[in-house]
Amino acid sequence: MTLPLEGIRVLDLTRALSGPFCTMILGDLGADVLKAEPVGEGDMCRAWGPFDKGIGCFFLSVNRNKRSLAVDFRSAEGQETLRDLALQADVLVENFKPGTIEKLGLDYETLKKNNPRLIHATITGFGSDGPYGTWPGFDQIAQGMSGMMSLSGEPDGPPTRLGVPLADLVSGMWLSTGITAAIHQRTATGQGQKVDTSLLAAVVGMLCVQGQRYLSLGDVPARAGNEHPVIYPYGAFQASDALVNIAAANQTQWKKLCDTLGLSELPDDPDFADNTLRDKNRARLRGLLNEKLAAKTAIEWSKELMEAGIPAGPVYDLGQMFNDPQVQHQGMVETITHPVIGDLAQLSNPLRLGEVGPKTVRIPPPALGEHSAQVLADWGVAADRIDALIAAGHVQGAK
Repeated sequence: MTLPLEGIRVLDLTRALSGPFCTMILGDLGADVLKAEPVGEGDMCRAWGPFDKGIGCFFLSVNRNKRSLAVDFRSAEGQETLRDLALQADVLVENFKPGTIEKLGLDYETLKKNNPRLIHATITGFGSDGPYGTWPGFDQIAQGMSGMMSLSGEPDGPPTRLGVPLADLVSGMWLSTGITAAIHQRTATGQGQKVDTSLLAAVVGMLCVQGQRYLSLGDVPARAGNEHPVIYPYGAFQASDALVNIAAANQTQWKKLCDTLGLSELPDDPDFADNTLRDKNRARLRGLLNEKLAAKTAIEWSKELMEAGIPAGPVYDLGQMFNDPQVQHQGMVETITHPVIGDLAQLSNPLRLGEVGPKTVRIPPPALGEHSAQVLADWGVAADRIDALIAAGHVQGAK
């Protein structure tokens, strides 16, 4: 079946993680993503390990479903080539430090004069203006300044970053959503537009109830470790062998939990009569629950509690997760042939579109300049000009 963004041309000028994650999503949905990389070393994340047969896992993780063009960003000829490609693009995505895109002549105000249908998408660290508008963006800095780190970690420990680069990932997701919305709006208006977000704004936008607590009540939430900040019992508890997550989010689930654990007297205890009281007395309640949970393993309790109507699940490491039968059944990993690695397992896009099917990985992460000549031809560059660019070193083919 035709993919939703088939026919959409994306000129991808991004590097590292936030922008490449955005354009990977667009590629998963069918867009023709032309990943323009500097000649020589390419995207900086190609050099970040660990490595699989010499290829960085970091790069492999966010660059499927793209074709690579290696071009000299510093030469006049290379920059002219990029500007010509931008006039053929539906979408341009960049995550340079503010001011850089203008120096390249690839800013929205310049390009829209000759390509009014262009959707020009940008990720910055803190926004393109304001007191921090010129600052470069890095994930952990944004996690810290957003307040998200202040919410993560044990109550008596320091703030903790998430185990994946949250700011990079969610800014890429927000931007891909904005791009698809702009593509849809263009069908009505015929006009493109500028779309932007920042690492800081993306994480602030994920604060959800914690942010609303402050906005509504002036309440600065404290760290709650592996427990829900306002619902109890909802968190990680200790089974005989490992932690098990349990979420008794309402009175019915609370009573079922007590019955399943052999604590049927607890719903009548005035300390635990409702969620507010359970939250207030969570230390005592945690001890009572852990005492009973010590009788069985995390997976045994997970099955028993789920069958009783109480959400529960083991706390896996990645090895356990990837070998879980449900993860395998749902096709969360796909395998594609890579020219160097051979069979390459990749995370599947988690979206499932009923008219398309479950497979989302079509093109393996490319070698630097692997598709240079082909993408230039596909995007309308004359053959003699392609030959001249390659001969002069302004464009590089795969080694």
